Amino acid sequence: MANFRTIQDILKSLQETIDTAEYGYKMLVDGKPPERAAGLRDLVVFGRAVTNVLENLRGTESDFDVWYEKYRNEMQSDELMHYFYKMRSEILKKGQLKVGAVGRIKRMYLPQDFQRFGPPPPNAIRFFMIDSLGGTGWEIALPDGSIEKYYIDLPSDIGEASLAFPNPPRMHLGREITDNSAKSLSRLYLDYLQKIVKNAKEKFAQK
Repeated sequence: MANFRTIQDILKSLQETIDTAEYGYKMLVDGKPPERAAGLRDLVVFGRAVTNVLENLRGTESDFDVWYEKYRNEMQSDELMHYFYKMRSEILKKGQLKVGAVGRIKRMYLPQDFQRFGPPPPNAIRFFMIDSLGGTGWEIALPDGSIEKYYIDLPSDIGEASLAFPNPPRMHLGREITDNSAKSLSRLYLDYLQKIVKNAKEKFAQK
């Protein structure tokens, strides 16, 4: 027996998929340093899945391809959308997420500002600021001889850090991108997908 999916089924899956990508963005913005990379992976993978789910409408809507042609052509020629598409392929095919961290120390007065980080945790061996994940904290020696990182919040008046992509896109929808941080580029990417989801629901939900 065929597994028939209604328009409502597909649109529900579409909303759930974009919601999952948005949750990845929330992790990227609000999570601890190790969570930010995980959130970015989810954002990229489920963001691409939005268009995969959307194309299921082709089987139920005879005018889908005419409606979708504008978005398909736009995404294929857009530098930012193509960048995220390639990133998703790197993640799924090679397990690689090429991202680093950029940061700067605004001002720090020693020793008084150092006290704002709080007491070091037990077995702390050294303090670090703005590592490859953009995090700040302590390296801790574990009983087995391994080293783990204990992250703390870096006060914004002392410094700031963010994840960044190598060779980031410079244009999106004919406009120059002025902020090429991973956070900003991801927001542009999701905003475009949110627009497609909204327009798809307006076009097909009442049929």
